[in-house]
Amino acid sequence: MKKLILIVFAFSAIFYSFQSKNTVPKKPKLVVGIVIDQMRYDYLTRFADRYSENGFKRLLNDGFSLENAHYNLIPTYTAVGHASIYTGTTPSEHAIISNNWYDKFAKKSIYCVDDANYKTIGNESSEGKKSPYRMLTTTVTDQLHLAQNMHGKTIGIAIKDRSSILPAGHTANAAYWFSGGNYGQWISSSFYIEQLPNWVNKFNASKKVEDYLSNPWETLYDITTYTQSIADNNEFEALHNGEQTPTFPHNIPALRKSNGNYSLIKAIPAGNSITADFAKAAIIGENLGKSEYTDFLAISFSSTDYVGHQYGPASVEIEDTYLRLDNDLAELFETLDAEVGEGNYTIFLTADHAAVHVPAYLQSLKIPAHYFNGTAFKKHLTTITEKYFNSRTLIENVSNYQVFLNKKELDSLGLEQNTVAQKIADEAIFFDGIYKAVTARTLQTTHFSEGILNSLQNGYNQKYSGDVMLLPYPATLSYGRKGTSHGSGYSYDTHVPIIFYGNGIQKGSSSKRYEIVDIAPTIANLLQIEAPNSTTGEIIDEVLK
Repeated sequence: MKKLILIVFAFSAIFYSFQSKNTVPKKPKLVVGIVIDQMRYDYLTRFADRYSENGFKRLLNDGFSLENAHYNLIPTYTAVGHASIYTGTTPSEHAIISNNWYDKFAKKSIYCVDDANYKTIGNESSEGKKSPYRMLTTTVTDQLHLAQNMHGKTIGIAIKDRSSILPAGHTANAAYWFSGGNYGQWISSSFYIEQLPNWVNKFNASKKVEDYLSNPWETLYDITTYTQSIADNNEFEALHNGEQTPTFPHNIPALRKSNGNYSLIKAIPAGNSITADFAKAAIIGENLGKSEYTDFLAISFSSTDYVGHQYGPASVEIEDTYLRLDNDLAELFETLDAEVGEGNYTIFLTADHAAVHVPAYLQSLKIPAHYFNGTAFKKHLTTITEKYFNSRTLIENVSNYQVFLNKKELDSLGLEQNTVAQKIADEAIFFDGIYKAVTARTLQTTHFSEGILNSLQNGYNQKYSGDVMLLPYPATLSYGRKGTSHGSGYSYDTHVPIIFYGNGIQKGSSSKRYEIVDIAPTIANLLQIEAPNSTTGEIIDEVLK
């Protein structure tokens, strides 16, 4: 009988041990957040047949893809996107309302990460006077540090300063971005560090950037195979200084001098390659994923945005850029396998916004598209205030499709702010190009549960936003007729990839609608830590094992 009891006890111990191992999975040693600047969701599907098995397809085949993921906010700009991904909330809470915006307290335009309290680490420029202090909430990267009593490392990397700083959060060990011009170096801010680590100095000294700029940009494959793009020579693409046509090959060595020298690397696929190279150096140099704590590496690939702005989504250039990025990702994943170990890391990949097709191209196809005349609109506003309030100085600023009223002028004329704002909103829609106009008071007192007005409301911050919020027609740019941009709440700007992969992640896909703010709470749940302190997103249960 005793022997039978011992056997039962032994099997029970094995069963419960096995069950424990399967119900409480081991946390990843490293989380890698990848944000691709200006990536439309359809770049995954349009170029699918041309991607290798080890880049995007590796994530799609072995990870979990959200096929109907959107931004639920306006504006869809770089800083806003990165902040929203990592805070799990919208500008209404995290306060990054644009890349640049009008500060109604300081009475001037400000940049999202400028901070004169700090200095550049790495060179003598002023490009490192930056910090995340204007982002008023925590990020998932901050929460990981807090949960581990400030152990583990968080590193941010991007060509753009804002794309490195905002994801890395307030408690990062370091954030690095690229200083172009005559420097060609990766730099940081004294907000994080007092000197560059040896591995960064070694990377800067390697002159890899020089190598990338020493060769023309030619298509990766025979240009006749780029059938997902329009003709290479067309009227919808912008030129580099010194070029006669927007066509391949782009003579990068000859174009350097007239296009910002080292800054030119930002605007070609090599900018993504140098970012991937630097990320691989960081993994090795910082020994990421090799301690008892979970580390976080936030990478943003910015060159896709520069190329997209210049050439547009239908260009051969954008197709080639994504084929080359696919190779860069494959090499990055190989480094993660070798240095951290397959199964020991978790990745999420998404974008900070998408982009509209070049409106002039859409117009050529008889698809409604528009160009907004901001100068004429400001004159229209002055006409309104002069007609109804006998004043030409009631408008203090117009920017980012927002109108800021002059409070001193309102007081001096004895005018009620909300009355003036409502009249401006009512009259603004008579201007060609303005589709909807909503006052700040309406956004404060009315809840829009869905649609584009819900996105506008999520992007409105009572403390920092304007008095009247404007929406243009779909497919509208305040931009030249060559190249494209983004910023709206329409699907061409909001629909982006979200893919999870690796430790703790199911294999599969979903066509349910999810929102960008769902990433941070999902990663927080995977790591079993608190979500960022103003999170409004939800955990995506079907992604997690």
